[in-house]
Amino acid sequence: MKFKLPHSYALIVLIILLVTLMTYFVPAGEYERVSTQKGIERVKPDSFHLINNSPVSFFEFFKSIYEGMVSSADIIFFVFIIGGVFNIIKNTGIINQGINLLIDYFEGKEKLIIPIIVFIFSLAGAVLGVSEEILPFYPLLISVSILMGFDKVVGISMGLLGVTSGFAAGFFNPFTVAIAQDIAQLPLFSGFILRIIVYIIFVGSTILYLMRYAGKISNDPKLSITYEEKDQIDYELDKPNKFNQKHIRVIIVIIVGYLYLLYGIIEKNYYISEITAIFLIMGIIVGIVYEMSINDIAVKFVDGAGNLVNGALIIGFARAITLVMEKGNILDTIIYSMVSIIKTASPIFNGILMFIVQLILGVFIPSGSGQAAATMPIMVPISDLLGIPRQTAVLAYQFGDGFVNAISPTSGFFMAALALSGIAWKKWARWMFPLFSIWCLEAVVIIFVSMLIGYGPF
Repeated sequence: MKFKLPHSYALIVLIILLVTLMTYFVPAGEYERVSTQKGIERVKPDSFHLINNSPVSFFEFFKSIYEGMVSSADIIFFVFIIGGVFNIIKNTGIINQGINLLIDYFEGKEKLIIPIIVFIFSLAGAVLGVSEEILPFYPLLISVSILMGFDKVVGISMGLLGVTSGFAAGFFNPFTVAIAQDIAQLPLFSGFILRIIVYIIFVGSTILYLMRYAGKISNDPKLSITYEEKDQIDYELDKPNKFNQKHIRVIIVIIVGYLYLLYGIIEKNYYISEITAIFLIMGIIVGIVYEMSINDIAVKFVDGAGNLVNGALIIGFARAITLVMEKGNILDTIIYSMVSIIKTASPIFNGILMFIVQLILGVFIPSGSGQAAATMPIMVPISDLLGIPRQTAVLAYQFGDGFVNAISPTSGFFMAALALSGIAWKKWARWMFPLFSIWCLEAVVIIFVSMLIGYGPF
């Protein structure tokens, strides 16, 4: 009998159940934590100690799902609102007309659009450290992809894998590299030359992998992992028409909205609530300038949000995994156990093993800055004792944290991206695993080389 992966929701519930059972068998423990002047909470090395077990009950297991929804409410409702606003914009016909022009421009060379878009988003990840902030772009990227003859996978990948590969290389990532180097007492963004080389390697392999897949499904659409879902039905183009005055007004609103969005993210540190407000305003104004009635705007918004219910709610389910570990006080025990393995390894493999441990911990700690704060205070003294350059320890952390964001069901922004695309996690994981393996192999080689050259300054 052929093994079949369970439904995404069933899989997440099984993981929550497994973690709940672990709270009965894994000893509870915790590290002492201190807050820095910058407000970053750090773990005190060598402060781990066992505490009384606090197993999560059967009732708490179910309760954690609701609490995961509440804890992830910002991302869940962000997804709903983006879906609603995008549906308002879509019903103006402006996307269809714009993509008609794009298709005409790239006719016969459609695959060239892939490296361009991946490069743009990879820079955003490497320099600005964005992740959730690009969620509003996914519906547009998916539309472009499908109507260029590709599928939803190519659409979401141009944004998600672009950002992830850039984020993992992170030569100027303020949310991962900057925090990790600060904890390791390294000069801010030191070692960036190697990180730029790493960026070229990661982004290059991502583009090649994606273009190869796009080429295959262009020649044979049945090879698409979402072929049975008939992507093209939802994004069928109207017959090309010239832009009218209403379309021009909509374009102006969208351009102004996105420019202000970029300004807010870069200059004013806007996050979920501010970005959501910008899109709500933009959606309402788009409806008004397109001369929709108030009722039409409301109906289109609700329809768009409703289409994403199935995918958006899984974000809360995923968050429940971490909540159960925190309730059962086993998260720090898992960190301690993983770190202990590094101390027993052969010196030549210490840096590589540090990467593997960070990769595993990334599943349990989906926040990049949170993982830095929880693990780097422990990893730095270990790297000193084992002769691993601190800069290599930072590399191991940023690779482990970065890669897992493109495949782990505990990553909120990743699950939100899948929700917006309507791609099941199990389909994505199967398709993504070869590239994930390539990234990991590249990371192992890079870390090995960094140890050989004494990647520094120390």
